Amino acid sequence: MADEDDYFARLDAEKKAALRKKLDGEASEAAEEALRELHHFKCGKCGHDMATQLFRGVEIEVCSNCQAVLLDPGELEELAGTDEGFFKEFFGNFVRR
Repeated sequence: MADEDDYFARLDAEKKAALRKKLDGEASEAAEEALRELHHFKCGKCGHDMATQLFRGVEIEVCSNCQAVLLDPGELEELAGTDEGFFKEFFGNFVRR
């Protein structure tokens, strides 16, 4: 009888652990989504709304308050060209490929 009780206790503990893992994952996803919604199209410098503008044929985001500019990956190269000198040396430490 003790073996049977141990079996069901272990089975119950495994189910609780699986449920806890699932709920933790859902809570984490919900927190990430809330954070994304809170910061979506907000300026990283002052927190105001960003507006999409066309600049030299490239859509960039510009802050409506402080005029800070947000470039998506590849947009700097598209606007400035592929300069193997200054840009590669200066931004090489920041750009991850």
